[in-house]
Amino acid sequence: MSDRLRAYAYLHLCVFLWGFTAILGKLISLSALPLVWWRVVLCCSVLWWFLPKAQLREISPRTLRQMLGIGGLVGLHWLGFYGAIKLSNASVAVASMALGSFFSSLLEPLVLRRGVRWYEVTLGIFVIPGTVLIVGHLDWNSRLGFFVGLAAAFLAALFSVLNKQLIDAKAPPAWPMSFVELLGGLLVCSIALPVVAFRGDEVLLWPQPWDWLWMLLLAWGCTLLPYYLTLTAMRHLTAFTATLIVNLEPVYGVILASIFFNEHREMSSGFYLGMSIILASVFSHPFLVRKFGEKK
Repeated sequence: MSDRLRAYAYLHLCVFLWGFTAILGKLISLSALPLVWWRVVLCCSVLWWFLPKAQLREISPRTLRQMLGIGGLVGLHWLGFYGAIKLSNASVAVASMALGSFFSSLLEPLVLRRGVRWYEVTLGIFVIPGTVLIVGHLDWNSRLGFFVGLAAAFLAALFSVLNKQLIDAKAPPAWPMSFVELLGGLLVCSIALPVVAFRGDEVLLWPQPWDWLWMLLLAWGCTLLPYYLTLTAMRHLTAFTATLIVNLEPVYGVILASIFFNEHREMSSGFYLGMSIILASVFSHPFLVRKFGEKK
């Protein structure tokens, strides 16, 4: 198997695992910020235990600062994503992430200083009516969750493009890179956590007994492993390609949400039409790549 095909396989595995994140986020009793904080603490703890410390010492101060900054964006993205789940439902939160490919089609040429690829922008735009159909039938509370998810999608596209820029400039191996970026996310959440804890509202900060099981699955199975695989895959794929493949996450997310929470009962025919449009954009991408010759 070629490196590029292996990269595609890694990303599809990541998307399948990420399909469970909204479900686990719904099952966990914590609010968005404590949930993300525990998620990253568990990831960093495991990485610190087995990561060769020599790999960390080899990272230059400048690269270290860049990765911590990218990790901060990752932390903000997670806060937005789980905030969207709490404000609406798991299906809407996952579906709003589909707009990440549109943001990536504009951000990647800007950050990497290359020409805009018309078919990337077209596919990114093509996703928009699908997303509008998905959110169109929802009440205003669900729309608020959608717009929070939209901000999370922009942050996801931004940190993906910045990671690609860093990787092209000979970034460190994927494991130390994962640790430093997750540590940056942890720092952002740790700064915000006291605000939530001491503002006077009753906010659950300590996981309930069953939460620990879901938290371990979320942290190690749906965060740490996919994070490593994504950074590995992006050494052979563009940020747009990675973000577009992530559009398959709503498919898994909606199917799983319907199984666990019966959320399919909340969705109209427009929702399923919107999902069909998103799927068409994802599966048309390989044909456009083959025809117009996308480079790495």
